[in-house]
Amino acid sequence: MRIATYLHEGRRHCGVVEDTVVRALPEGTSPLDAVGARPVGAAVPLSDVRLLPPLEPPTVRDFVTFEEHVEGVRRSVDGAAGVPEQWYEAPTFYFTNPYAVYGPYDDVPVPPGSRVLDFELEVAAVIGKEGRDLTPEQARDHIVGYTVLNDWSARDLQSAEMRVGLGPCKGKDTATTLGPYLVTADELERYRDADGFLRLALTAQINGEVVGKDLLSHMSWTFEEMVAYASRGTVVRPGDVLGSGTCGNGGCLAELWGVRGRQDPPPLKPGDTVTLTVEGIGTVSNTVVPGPEPVPLPAARRRPRERP
Repeated sequence: MRIATYLHEGRRHCGVVEDTVVRALPEGTSPLDAVGARPVGAAVPLSDVRLLPPLEPPTVRDFVTFEEHVEGVRRSVDGAAGVPEQWYEAPTFYFTNPYAVYGPYDDVPVPPGSRVLDFELEVAAVIGKEGRDLTPEQARDHIVGYTVLNDWSARDLQSAEMRVGLGPCKGKDTATTLGPYLVTADELERYRDADGFLRLALTAQINGEVVGKDLLSHMSWTFEEMVAYASRGTVVRPGDVLGSGTCGNGGCLAELWGVRGRQDPPPLKPGDTVTLTVEGIGTVSNTVVPGPEPVPLPAARRRPRERP
């Protein structure tokens, strides 16, 4: 089942996609309630609707589960070789901004103050029911479906922030693309390999030129293991989004810069279109547009150390 959220004739709908058409579900149906619901609307061509993000997530956790990506990006940032041993101990993630989610074909503005914009090709799992301290086996029943995720990254801002030992913050929180649909987990079971990974082909293009290709099964942890870790000592709730992290072999520009030793291809600029395709899920394609200039802020006040 492919579930879409869309605008048609000025109204927002949730519907089921069938080939090149979408049929609305009963009014008030949320994407998470759509599994098993029966469409009531007439078939509308997808070309006549505006696809929105498939859901409005309460939280977005973004993991880093591709070893090749870690290695390439480290080399591009500080010239370091290899992967930190700590990375192998657990599937690390950070929380990004659920209020900055863009649809599959929306224009994406350059983050204020950035001159080094990048994309990141990922797949996200979506939680369908609440759970806490889950095992990986239990976690499978808590994943309702999957969608494509582009974690837009202002590399210059991110690099400066990470030197503080906290973040990322403004290097990451101005745009995350989700879409084009929420594809229910059962539809992707045929891609699952013997080790529990989804063997989906991933392709990244800039202005129609392929810059990256990988397989989702090159992740070092399964989505079930990621969900289990996310639920450790806390809860995952319906609608929570968990990104796989960026794939290897050109899943982002920073990795290619690390491999090639130069910014080739160059950072994204207004007018560039990034198209990401995931087998079994679909394609998102966003064009970069100019963003606002940053509102000036003063530097930190250097305070005296004397105490009364």
